[in-house]
Amino acid sequence: MSQKTEIARRRTFGIVAHPDAGKTTLTEKLLLFGGAIQVAGAVKSNKIKKTTTSDFMEIERQRGISVATSVMAFDYADKKINILDTPGHKDFAEDTYRTLTAVDSVIVVIDVAKGVEEQTEKLVEVCRMRRTPVIVFVNKLDRPGKEAFDLIDEIEQKLHLNARPLSWPIGMGDRFQGVYNLFEEKLVLFRPDNKQGRPEEVIEFNDLADPQLDSLVGEDAAEELRGEVEMINEVYPDFARQDYLDGEISPVFFGSAVNNFGVKELLDCFVQIAPPPRPRPAEERQVEPNEDQFSGFVFKIHANMDPRHRDRIAFLRICSGTFERNTNYLHVRQGRKLKFANPTSFMAAKKEVVDEAFAGDVVGLYDSGNFKIGDTLTEGEELHFKGVPSFSPEQFRRVINGDPLKSKQLAKGIDQLMDEGVAQLFTRTVDNAQIIGTVGALQFDVIQYRLEHEYGAKVIYEPINLHKALWVTSEDPAAMRAFLERRRQHVGVDKSGRNVYLAESAWTLQMAKDNHPEIEFHSTSEL
Repeated sequence: MSQKTEIARRRTFGIVAHPDAGKTTLTEKLLLFGGAIQVAGAVKSNKIKKTTTSDFMEIERQRGISVATSVMAFDYADKKINILDTPGHKDFAEDTYRTLTAVDSVIVVIDVAKGVEEQTEKLVEVCRMRRTPVIVFVNKLDRPGKEAFDLIDEIEQKLHLNARPLSWPIGMGDRFQGVYNLFEEKLVLFRPDNKQGRPEEVIEFNDLADPQLDSLVGEDAAEELRGEVEMINEVYPDFARQDYLDGEISPVFFGSAVNNFGVKELLDCFVQIAPPPRPRPAEERQVEPNEDQFSGFVFKIHANMDPRHRDRIAFLRICSGTFERNTNYLHVRQGRKLKFANPTSFMAAKKEVVDEAFAGDVVGLYDSGNFKIGDTLTEGEELHFKGVPSFSPEQFRRVINGDPLKSKQLAKGIDQLMDEGVAQLFTRTVDNAQIIGTVGALQFDVIQYRLEHEYGAKVIYEPINLHKALWVTSEDPAAMRAFLERRRQHVGVDKSGRNVYLAESAWTLQMAKDNHPEIEFHSTSEL
């Protein structure tokens, strides 16, 4: 196939949700339908010993949550599907925000009983800012939950999305009988024992007035469905693919991922309407996917995906052209050429070497310490892709070495984990104290666990009284020198050597701002 044809086949999307909405379970079932796996695993179950494909880290298996973005690829309906399953827990939101820079569309999973939750609102806000097309999947329809129209109202009010149902539930909880697929005008009947993806009972139904509907679902449920579908067609806008691609309308599907129900309808619609690779903004210009010249950026780094080999993988989103194995590419930040003998494609922790990959694909590059998040690779052009953020942490601990004999291991472990972006390291200028800042407290546990199990190092955390860490800049070098001197007790540098103000309280931060008007304080820093 030609490069243009290959790029047009790509569908790269992220799955985002609040914890426990069923996001990772949905990922498993999409892989099952795509033929990428034979048996779906369980996120956390006493009965099912197989864990999910996307939760491959030991700590993820123990806690039953995702703590890192995982990448999976498979073919379906002549399309190459790249799924990025993200952490739902707010403590790992920074990994999710960065992942959203590498996708072309998003599927948002909502629990039918809990509705729209806080973390979902934050993630969808990022999608809206980027005008990323969004599909909503309302999950767990086999359980009691909120009424479908109430959920649609909640999606519109809390997520500020213009919803358009493309499937509609027939009953809910114990009364749940299936969904009517408005997109394809089909009735899909629910089988509660269908865990492993046997074909659903699908009936072509372009006329809901047909009396056969009454015999299939009962008179009351049939009459209710007719009335609700009529209301949907009157109240909600007609679905147009271009409106979805422009971020103006968001299709809504209903189903039960754990029972494999409604997932195929979602996937079939997705491959028809989801966008192929989209243009990417760089500081220098807009980069189009069909350009001949290769370009891409690193949005994630993961150390020790295989603990036996102590490997470190940089995840590269290809933005344009074709990436080829054993070809020299320019590392823009370092200004030197690099060649990759074993670029890999992913099925979570399983990897296979690829000879070429196209715009829209995510490839893994074995990294000996050359990459940082946000780095760009090109065929020679100096490009700097925009929008890979680093956020001001909200929780802080001072790092103390728990085993003086393992100082090198600790230093290497912290260095590599910080490069992954799991947290940020600040070195206080006045005493060289090392301070780790995170978005959430759970990240400290993950760092401590990984340092011990992957690097053989022990870390002890010491509480430290800090309110915020903000990057500081100024167009006046003299003003910056005066600020750093006067506030030397409260300044430090991040891992890249950029100046940071370590504010002990909201009051001291406001005082610093008032007394140093020439200094700009930043809560985010694009890497």
